[in-house]
Amino acid sequence: MGTRSKRSERCARCRMHIHRCVCPAMPRYSLATRVVLVMHHREYPKTTATGPLALEMLPNSELRIHGELGRSLDLSDLDTPARRILLLYPGEDVPVLDRELLERDGRPVTLVVPDGTWRQASRMGRRMPGLARAEMVRLPPGPPTEWGVRRENHPQGLATFEAIARALGIIESPDVQSGMEHLFRLMVRQTLGARGCAVDRD
Repeated sequence: MGTRSKRSERCARCRMHIHRCVCPAMPRYSLATRVVLVMHHREYPKTTATGPLALEMLPNSELRIHGELGRSLDLSDLDTPARRILLLYPGEDVPVLDRELLERDGRPVTLVVPDGTWRQASRMGRRMPGLARAEMVRLPPGPPTEWGVRRENHPQGLATFEAIARALGIIESPDVQSGMEHLFRLMVRQTLGARGCAVDRD
């Protein structure tokens, strides 16, 4: 195995190049909130997809793939009396996810997160089968994305990892958000560093 192939080998868990693996710094959060990440099958293999990394920190969560030929995604199994389904949706015409909204229904939350561009996520959110009774929510305004690897054309656009972290900061605790964002910044530094970009070392 040559030098180039060794440097190209990636960690199966965090998807980073082996010599830039962030797994040793990865916390794990056992939460009441269950995150269900819905990704298009063409998006999942991309190493720039950040959502799968977030799930590695959340053992109570899972990935669902849609768009595969001959297979339709049905999320109706998520609709149970014991849990409240919130669908994270990037639109201005839905309620803001905040403590007041959460206090209206004390059941543990299943947070469904469409993974894609702003436009893809907005389309996906309204078409997901099995979520007729899900409540659409949006994140409150916040800092701009720190993900500098993919271009984000929408001013409020976030990496999927960032969106999950911010949502859990509201639903669970600011400590969970802080811990997740710390790993995210490390991953960003490692990714940009691998591309030869100058990065801060704070």
